[in-house]
Amino acid sequence: MIKTFAQLDELNAVAQELITEAADQHVWLFEGDMGVGKTTLIKALCRAVGVVSVVQSPTYGLVNEYTTQTGESVYHFDCYRLRNEAEALDIGLEEYLDSGAYCFVEWPERIESLWPPTYYHISLFTDPAGIRTVSTQLK
Repeated sequence: MIKTFAQLDELNAVAQELITEAADQHVWLFEGDMGVGKTTLIKALCRAVGVVSVVQSPTYGLVNEYTTQTGESVYHFDCYRLRNEAEALDIGLEEYLDSGAYCFVEWPERIESLWPPTYYHISLFTDPAGIRTVSTQLK
């Protein structure tokens, strides 16, 4: 799917479309330049799946755990500051990815050899006019 939007108030609808398309896939890998809106999109996705916790970038902690209205966990990773894949293994990344919970991973290209066999890949782009494009693939 390829989806474009210009206004932040469109994000909730975009998030719902992505959740519908992803179906039962709970590992989501987000790629895009710094500042393109990965964390902002993840905030909208967390609202859509019922997260009641405050959602923010886990840049310094590498992973944030959020809780939904039904008590389920949602994990949000930011791999930007990882020096190597061993650091991801040290925080138990593989166990999180195998948990069956939603795992939203920013900067996954830094841990490519650790990607699970199936995942939902999201690429974000922005043009000079501020139009954002979300391109997705189920893999």
